[in-house]
Amino acid sequence: MRGFFITGTDTGVGKTWVAAAMLHALVRKGLKTVGMKPVASGSVPTPEGLRNDDALQLQAAANLPRPYALVNPYTFAPPIAPHLAAAEAGATIALPRILESFRQLCAGADAVIVEGVGGWQVPLGESWGVPELAQALGLPVILVVGLRLGCLNHALLSARAIRADGLMLAGWIANSLDPDFERRSENLATLQRGLNAPLLADVPWRPGCTPEELAGRFNSGKIAGLLDAG
Repeated sequence: MRGFFITGTDTGVGKTWVAAAMLHALVRKGLKTVGMKPVASGSVPTPEGLRNDDALQLQAAANLPRPYALVNPYTFAPPIAPHLAAAEAGATIALPRILESFRQLCAGADAVIVEGVGGWQVPLGESWGVPELAQALGLPVILVVGLRLGCLNHALLSARAIRADGLMLAGWIANSLDPDFERRSENLATLQRGLNAPLLADVPWRPGCTPEELAGRFNSGKIAGLLDAG
C-alpha cells in the first residue's frame, strides 16, 4: 500500500492538521484515500463509544468511507501516554490487531495516511512503540517539525532516530507554532541542511487555517511522486 506515516518532533506540533491536509491534497490528485490513527488517547464518550477528534478529522478528510473502528482501533479517554492509558483501562495495545485493521482499511484504496501518536519514541507497550509500528506498516515517514525554540535539537534527533530504525524519511513539514520565533529563516536553513530530506511545505503562523486551506500549500505532484518512489 502506498502512503506515509506522519510523526512529529513532539506532541502538539500539528500532525493531525498536516495528515488531514495531505489527504485533501491526494484527493485533489484523484486518488482514493483512507486515513488512520492506530492509537489515540484523549477521547470523549459518545453514544457510539469513545471517539478521538484527531481520528475523526482523518476519517472526514479521506474520500473512502471506513468504519471508525478501522480508522482508530485503539482509543482511550485520558489524555496521557497511550501505554499508560491502556494499562489504566486494563487493555493491551496489540500490533496484530492494528495490522489487521490496516489491511481492511486499505482495501480498494490508492493511498493511506497514518498518523502516529506523540513523537517518534512514544512507547505503546512494554517492549515496543511507534518505531515498531511504523516498521510493521512499511510506510515512509514524514516528520512534522514544530518551529519554536528547541526545534533544531528535536528535529535532528528525530530524523536520526527514524533512519537508525531503518525507515525512510521521505520529507518534512515546517509548521510555525510561535509567531515570535526568532531567527526563523536561519533556523529553517539549518533544518534544510541537517535533515537531508525534501521540505514538503513551509507553513507560516496562521491561526484558524483549515486542513483544506493547508492542502493548497503542498505540492501535490511532489507528494504523488514520493508515493510512487516509496
